[in-house]
Amino acid sequence: MIVTTPAVDEAAGHAAEMYDEDLRADGFVFAYTRAMAVNPEAHEAFVALVRAIVPSIGVRTYELATLAAARAIGSPHCLLAHARKSLRAGVLDEDQLERFARTGTAEGLDEPDAAVVAFAEKLSVAPGNMTDADTLRLRDAGFTDRHIVDITLAAAARNYFSRALLALAVPIDEVPGLSAELSSALRSASLKRDVSGE
Repeated sequence: MIVTTPAVDEAAGHAAEMYDEDLRADGFVFAYTRAMAVNPEAHEAFVALVRAIVPSIGVRTYELATLAAARAIGSPHCLLAHARKSLRAGVLDEDQLERFARTGTAEGLDEPDAAVVAFAEKLSVAPGNMTDADTLRLRDAGFTDRHIVDITLAAAARNYFSRALLALAVPIDEVPGLSAELSSALRSASLKRDVSGE
């Protein structure tokens, strides 16, 4: 990454809050945080968008849409970060996350979960090919109009964030709290996506 990011001791306002959150949680500032701190107003707007989405669909659906989009894009930053968030929130366990990284599915996903994953994946790789049939699967799985819009926004927001990090060639940090096996599986999912484009 050639973009110069704010120094920890020089960050102010929202950028300083971003750095402080990482330092309190993990003892260092992630490279993706540094990159987004170049425009802290944009990051603050992104956080506000997420906060407007999650109450409607809940943490589980948000994280599944996020993981599915990140895997489809090939984003190691977001796969690693949201695998940890999913573990901590009880969305998926390590075995489920490892299988999801390798296959795009996981044991224990019911039809609503599977519909969210399929929708987020397609939005991330072929949005121009989406039709009402894709939305209808979500509706048939029990999601309301507000849910459908917010699932769409969750996946689209992950596309925005993940693709920005990839475009800037932001370095990939190790994420504390993940096993070596899971980290490797998540990175491999991203590598295969980058190489094959599939």
